[in-house]
Amino acid sequence: MRVRGFGILKLEEMRQVERWRVHKFGGSSVADAACMERVARILEQDPHPRLGVVLSACRGVTDGLLNLVIAAEKQETTLAERIEQLRHRHQVIADTLLPDGARVEYMAKLEQDCRDIAGILQTVQLIRSASQTVRDLIAGYGEIWSTRLFSAYLRHRGRRPGSVQWVDARDVVSVEWGPLGPGVRWDVSQANMDRITPSEPATLIITGFVARDPNGLQTTLGRNGSDFSGSIFGALLNAEEIHIWTDVDGVLSADPRLVPDAKVIDSLSYNEAMELAYFGAKVIHPQTMAPAVSKNIPIWIRNTFAPEKAGSLICEKPTSQIAVKGITCIDKVALVNLEGAGMIGVPGTAHRLFGALRDHGISVILISQGSSEHSICFAIPQGEAARAEAVVRQAFDRELREGQIQSVEVDVGCSILAVVGDGMAGSHGVAAKVFGALGSAGVSVRAIAQGASERNISAVIDGKHSSRALRSVHSSFYLSPHTVSIGLIGPGTVGGVLLDQMASQVERLSRDLKLDLRVRGIMSSKRMHLSDAEVPLAGWRDAFKSKSEEADLTRFAEHVRADHLPHAIIIDCSSSSEVAARYPAWLASGIHIVTPNKKANSSELELYARLHEARRQGNAHYLYEATVGAGLPVIQTLRDLRDTGDQIGRIEGILSGTLAYLFNVWDGSEPFSSVVRTAKAKGYTEPDPRDDLSGLDFARKLIILGREMGLRLELGDVQLEGLVPAALTKCSPQEFLDRLPEFDAPMAERLKAARSRDRVLRYVGSLDASTGKASVGLVELERSHTFANINLTDNVVRFLTSRYNQNPLVVQGPGAGPEVTAGGVFGDLLRVCAYLGARL
Repeated sequence: MRVRGFGILKLEEMRQVERWRVHKFGGSSVADAACMERVARILEQDPHPRLGVVLSACRGVTDGLLNLVIAAEKQETTLAERIEQLRHRHQVIADTLLPDGARVEYMAKLEQDCRDIAGILQTVQLIRSASQTVRDLIAGYGEIWSTRLFSAYLRHRGRRPGSVQWVDARDVVSVEWGPLGPGVRWDVSQANMDRITPSEPATLIITGFVARDPNGLQTTLGRNGSDFSGSIFGALLNAEEIHIWTDVDGVLSADPRLVPDAKVIDSLSYNEAMELAYFGAKVIHPQTMAPAVSKNIPIWIRNTFAPEKAGSLICEKPTSQIAVKGITCIDKVALVNLEGAGMIGVPGTAHRLFGALRDHGISVILISQGSSEHSICFAIPQGEAARAEAVVRQAFDRELREGQIQSVEVDVGCSILAVVGDGMAGSHGVAAKVFGALGSAGVSVRAIAQGASERNISAVIDGKHSSRALRSVHSSFYLSPHTVSIGLIGPGTVGGVLLDQMASQVERLSRDLKLDLRVRGIMSSKRMHLSDAEVPLAGWRDAFKSKSEEADLTRFAEHVRADHLPHAIIIDCSSSSEVAARYPAWLASGIHIVTPNKKANSSELELYARLHEARRQGNAHYLYEATVGAGLPVIQTLRDLRDTGDQIGRIEGILSGTLAYLFNVWDGSEPFSSVVRTAKAKGYTEPDPRDDLSGLDFARKLIILGREMGLRLELGDVQLEGLVPAALTKCSPQEFLDRLPEFDAPMAERLKAARSRDRVLRYVGSLDASTGKASVGLVELERSHTFANINLTDNVVRFLTSRYNQNPLVVQGPGAGPEVTAGGVFGDLLRVCAYLGARL
């Protein structure tokens, strides 16, 4: 059982505990009085009787102290003011936390330190130079001040078992600086630690960062020195575990500034942590882990500001089931390629190459060599590019002159993407997923390296694509592969109902099918609402009204195609030609499109051809079932017939719910204009009934079906009989309704003529594959005809094919209405998700 991340110990167990537990708090954790109070509560909630607590300086203090030295070297006159600022900052914390007696004692020592600093800096001003010893001496005061203050405060609270003791790390840790940085003199340091370690329960408040050299002079442990101190004291105290407290919830799977969906890794091995750190992840410096690794001490990375969270465990054998522990990038890298036929089979080439680089102090980050030995490429820091090229050319001068080596090429502006995880070893498909994600994101790989341990896959890529690459690869491992970024255009009648339908189903889809549908943008003709996370569908109308901006199709598409999400879909529920014209560019960029908008598929053949070519180019899906028949499977049925080899001879149908209704109910007992007015009142027509009566919308549907059949039809090729009198084409909608009765007589005559032949009138479209002809208009049909016996607003389509030549295949059902159309669009959306791998 655990409480707030710490184990509960029984009293008899506490008495038997001999090992220590070490906590290390960074500068942000002790930045001010409130932060120190939070740290005290964390320590008081840990029941362990023997704690070693290593503290950094208050945030920004070490930099402030080092800047004092720089200012003194420049003989600036603001030194006293700067020292006073540092003194005052600590005084404010002391005034807040310490009782009078402890505060007076603390301030006396602080003021003496400030006088000592001023004296040292006065000498620096005179000689205009500071030695490293001086810098170390000045820089170390930050940890001294923070730990003195905190130890007095924790002692005053009196809530920890045993005593609270201040430990000056300079009295314990002895280090000797070498080429690899500070090396701990373990025998000396251990002897020092053993002399001061109490045997009874105690809390030791220890200065981080500072130490002494073999001559007894004060030194520091360099950058990340406080983390190093935590690991050193963990080893010296033979700690059972080390808790490093920072301002993040643990080790993250990627940089959260670049990847908003970065996840906390529950546990990782020492090797995984060191690999991630090597490739730039903000984990913990490999050197700082070394003392803990040598004694197999587990390291916890936790958040001071959210101590209830479990954090990340770094240990020898983690139990995490996650194969990939992190994805990270190193930017500003140069790729050097040495190539030549003379290298093949020649021993010692790599030795000469990397020996020359070593002799000139150039560090190599990554190496890749083809099995043919024809070339060796390696990555180095970009700042070393020019020098590295000169070194390589000098090392192989003779081979270059004699043509045995053809080229030394240097490409700058590269990045290295690294995917790290012990679980990658022996796991099938990891590399495929990495490079598949890069390919989907349009990122080219310049070089690849993978160690024999299979713990790391590294790829050199173009630096300008590093963020997109990082996000794409991360999403393929850490998000559901079925996470979809969605933007909806046209939140009107159909679009609004679609959003409501999605709102009712997203929880079920996520729970049962692991399908994560994220609507991140909604746009009308004039306004748009964008959300970095997702629009709350239950209240999308309020969100759209309360926080929207001017519509911008370019920015909308860029937002929907988020680099950190694996898939992007734009749903166009408008009837806009301007939006439809954007389809080719969106498809080419990899954005999938779902739409009931007929404009793109029925516009000029040139646009139609471009958008399908763009679909293939961008490997994107483009679904538009709802453009014909709303929610009926008309287009899918047509495709299935063609794809299975059936020969389609003719397609006939009623593809307008409005016109189906008009001629189903009009029996001559009232004028045709009256039926039109009633249909408008019931919402069966567009606001302007002429949009239906013109037959143009019907003709567009016929064009879409014709092109699906392979016919190269333009809208002008359709023989179109509209029902709008020529005299009423340009007047207002109301005037149209008022004057339509003037033209009732011709319509009544047509109905009368049809009845005289025992037939009915229906508005029908037809496509003939053999002649390529398409027509839309009012026709007479036998009363027994399928089209003469449909429900009021049904759409119906009849396929006459080689297979269905005696008994045609008929698709019939509701073909109008926002719920039906929205349902058809929703179905297309889920179909795209299935194509992307969702198990529906």
